[in-house]
Amino acid sequence: MAENTYKTNRGILLGQDNNALVYLVAINLLVFVLLTFIKIIYYLSEIPIEFFYTQIQNWFTLPGMGEKLATRPWVLLTHMFTHASIWGLISSLLWLWCFGYILQDLTGNNKLIPIYLYGGFVGGLVFFLTVNLFPVLANHIQNIEPMMGAGAAVMAVAVATTTLAPDYRIFPLINGGIPLWVLMVIFVAIDFATLASSSAGIGAAHLCGGAMGFLYIRQLRRGSDWGAWMTRLWEWLDDLFSPEKKHRNTKSQDKHFYQTGKKPFQKTPNLTQQKLDEILDKINQQGYQFLSDEEKAFLKRASKEDLL
Repeated sequence: MAENTYKTNRGILLGQDNNALVYLVAINLLVFVLLTFIKIIYYLSEIPIEFFYTQIQNWFTLPGMGEKLATRPWVLLTHMFTHASIWGLISSLLWLWCFGYILQDLTGNNKLIPIYLYGGFVGGLVFFLTVNLFPVLANHIQNIEPMMGAGAAVMAVAVATTTLAPDYRIFPLINGGIPLWVLMVIFVAIDFATLASSSAGIGAAHLCGGAMGFLYIRQLRRGSDWGAWMTRLWEWLDDLFSPEKKHRNTKSQDKHFYQTGKKPFQKTPNLTQQKLDEILDKINQQGYQFLSDEEKAFLKRASKEDLL
């Protein structure tokens, strides 16, 4: 897909407002640092390390026992940001960055967090139901390790990105680029190879997390955005605590250019900074693929005249 290889100088890695990818990485890192700091305190205090797991870590992870989940329902959210090892954290964040960067490039900033949360939430529910509904697992439920980590959430992001653009090319200098679906196959193989010693509930959680990512994109293509309510909630909270930067009514802006009855911009002969800023904002919110041919041509002209 030639259009997907276009990159502007306004990178989405750092420095942009509402960068969902940076937010997710930061939250995972902060939770890991917090738990590691508390764990060090337990070590230095010569408190048995088992107390750390029962008194601290288990309040972030998803248990298999119903009575425990009933007393800490928030773990359905926190478990997808909790990692026990540095290598597990690095692996999750590398794959999240890889697929999340592409997803943001194609769809803007408003889809990544909903897909991540939906994948982690569905994966957590499937894990809990699997270990409780199957008798073979239920007999050993006391010995089943609680679920933690971003595995199911990252699987949702990876499947969603691949479903959206399976032929997106990465590493373009290598024989014209490697299709994204090839990277997806490698990711799935590595992921399930590392789950070989885990419970069946964890494997089922990752599978269903991926299915959630696939369904999200299917519905998005049909015009139904399952994450729109999260965006509206975030904007409402942002307006509540930052009234000086009220969000404009975006109902008319939510329609992509191919769904509207008029062109997003009228053709003008001159390059203007205002129009350039509007196009870059559109890329930031919706992704490059939603630009019209006229807007893409404008960016190319602006690039040649060093306006970017």
